[in-house]
Amino acid sequence: MNTKTALSNRRKLIILAVIVILCGIGYMLIDVNFSNPKLFAYAMKIRAPKLIVMLITAFSIGGASLVFQSIINNTIVTPCLLGMNSLYTLIHTAVVFFFGTASVVASNANLAFAVDLVLMGIVATVIYSWIFKKTKHNVLYVLLVGTVLTSFFGSIQTTLTRVMDPNEYDDLLNTLVAGFSNINSEIIVFSIILLGVIIIALRKELAILDVLTLGKEQAINLGVDYDRCIRRLLLGVTLCIAVATAMVGPISFLGLIIANLSRQLLKTYRHTQLILGSALFGMMVLVGGQLIVEHVYTYSIPVSVFITVGGRLYFLYLLLTRKKV
Repeated sequence: MNTKTALSNRRKLIILAVIVILCGIGYMLIDVNFSNPKLFAYAMKIRAPKLIVMLITAFSIGGASLVFQSIINNTIVTPCLLGMNSLYTLIHTAVVFFFGTASVVASNANLAFAVDLVLMGIVATVIYSWIFKKTKHNVLYVLLVGTVLTSFFGSIQTTLTRVMDPNEYDDLLNTLVAGFSNINSEIIVFSIILLGVIIIALRKELAILDVLTLGKEQAINLGVDYDRCIRRLLLGVTLCIAVATAMVGPISFLGLIIANLSRQLLKTYRHTQLILGSALFGMMVLVGGQLIVEHVYTYSIPVSVFITVGGRLYFLYLLLTRKKV
């Protein structure tokens, strides 16, 4: 990449960062009563955790989605194909089905987050590490297994909801739709620490991601332990998606949207810029979308609904124009 392109991409990233900052300021200050210090402090106390969670979610999904696409070498796939979203839905459905909405696991936000994260982490660590080794490090087989698991988890969840008490099902629906209306601020610090640990553990693999995308043979010729790097990156992607999903719920098409927008805007193969661009796009979409949801639609429609509808349309667009991109 020449110097002119690098400078152009830096300017684009700065513009994206400025837009994100403006969205964040707008979210924090629109419709706030500045004349009353108590009301102002209360508004900040409510909005600040939401904003932080949106930024963490966008960073997790944006970075994980772009890395996942590079591993698979396909720009129209998302990490939701690994089954984490379906597993999250199944976990919450099973808890309500077997223990009820009044149980400690269902009503305690901290415990629910811990259960989600532990179970999804176990699935990511055990199943995908084992499958990757069993299939002789074939990423496409892992993707296929993830698709099968998604269907399997979805079938069990559908069966449970069909025989569930209707009143409990109504309460369950609120937890299955991603949203930022009721944020548990106690899990923010833990999520940041966990993501930090994942990034530090994968720093070497992330540093050579540009080399990994050249292909297995070229990477091995350059002295890279290709299979080990791909296995560790795949595990890291799954854990990042697990953290984001456990925090706010499943947002299936967000990764597809922001990762491809980053690629189309920056037009580079340097993953340091692509990952940052994807994360910034995610922050812009979530913060801007939540701003519209709260002040235009007055919480009647979750932001995840708009993302899902827009993501499906954008997916069709990518399929129809893939040869041109």
